[in-house]
This record gives sequence, C-alpha cells and structure tokens, in this order.
Amino acid sequence: MAQDIWRDRVESGNWEAIGAELEEYGGALLPQLLSDAETEQIRELYDDPGGVFRTTVNMGWHRFGEGEYRYFNSPYPEPIERLKQALYPRLLPIARDWWTRLGRDAVWPDSLDEWLEMCHNAGQTKSTAILLKYGEKDWNALHRDLYGDLVFPLQVVINLNQPGVDHTGGEFLLLEQRPRAQSRGTATLLPHGHGYVFTTRDRPVESKRGWSAAPIRHGVSAIRSGERHTLALVFHDAA
Repeated sequence: MAQDIWRDRVESGNWEAIGAELEEYGGALLPQLLSDAETEQIRELYDDPGGVFRTTVNMGWHRFGEGEYRYFNSPYPEPIERLKQALYPRLLPIARDWWTRLGRDAVWPDSLDEWLEMCHNAGQTKSTAILLKYGEKDWNALHRDLYGDLVFPLQVVINLNQPGVDHTGGEFLLLEQRPRAQSRGTATLLPHGHGYVFTTRDRPVESKRGWSAAPIRHGVSAIRSGERHTLALVFHDAA
C-alpha cells in the first residue's frame, strides 16, 4: 500500500496535547500538514479560470470584513480531500465527547463519507472547502461557519503563506462567550503550512451547574502588509 503522507502528517501531532489545548482555549495548533511546494500549488489555484471553484465571495460587499474567498468544487484537489479524510477520525472522538457532556446527540458516524451522505440527504449538498485571499488592510469579521442544521463542531485552517515574510498581521482570532461572564479572546499567528483546529459553533465549559455551551466565533485580524492565503477545511456540507 502506498504511503499516505497526509495521514502521517496528521498522526505526527501530539493528539493528547492538542485535545488539552482545545479543552482550554477552544483551538489548538496542529503540525505541518502541507509542504512548502503544496502550499504554493494551492495558492496558485486561486486564479485558475477552470472549474476548480463553485463560487467567489467578496467579503466587503457582504460586510463580512475585507478580502475575498472562493469555495472549491467537489471533488476536491487531492491534498484537500486526503487531509479531510485523515483529520476526521482524530476529531470525531473529541466531537462526540463534547456533545455527550452537553447532553446532545452525537450524530456523526465513523467515516467522513457516511457523514457527508447524511448532510446530502438533509439537503446540504454544496462543497465547503474554502481558499481565502487577503491583501493589505483586509480582515475577516468574527463569524461561525454553520451552513445548515447538520454541523460538525470542529474545523481546520491552514496558513499557505509565511508570516513575517509574505505578510505581517493576519492573526487568527477566537472569541468565546463564557456563561455569565465577559467574552475571552485569543490570537494565534499560524506558521506556514501548519493547521489550526478550532470550535465551529460552541463547546462545553464547566460551570457551577455542570457543563454549559460556550459559543465561539472566529475571524482574522487586519493584514498590516503583504498577502495571506488560507485553506479552510469544514467537515459538513452546505445547504
């Protein structure tokens, strides 16, 4: 059997430490998931005139921030599909544990293909992998990528540029609303080619009454200079 380099990269992470960081902050840095050459290849797809993408969104026009992103068509380019398949089994136990603590039904099956079939049967058939492009002064407003009733509670972003070389600024932001408390923010500058896993909607936090759901939104701080591309891997399809 041929070596699955993407699965090897996912498995190279210390998943006990990743889980602990998710538990503490709602997000955690992952190992390098894409090589330098692969990040360049994916960045170059942005201007591909063919059928790689199904739609383009101008963030300023929609008041989502400033910048632009494009949704990939399915089937995805190989690195994107293989990374999603490799990440799902690692994220699934965390998702199930969280929903159990919140008293919710953990509806996700053992395989990503089965889960996406459930999405499609519910009318969520649109592909959701995203390639984002930011220039100087662009930014992404705090938001959540829900897209329909069926939601997987974790997603992953990968920085396709070198911070400090290709861009300054552009930190990844999380804002968590804790029960009966002020919001807490975290900012992370993502290394080139590395992934970052974070909460899509909300996560369990311990309170005096047991476990409560803490809603989380994510975004990107203003690009001070240069250009930043990001690959976003969402594990549910859109209505």
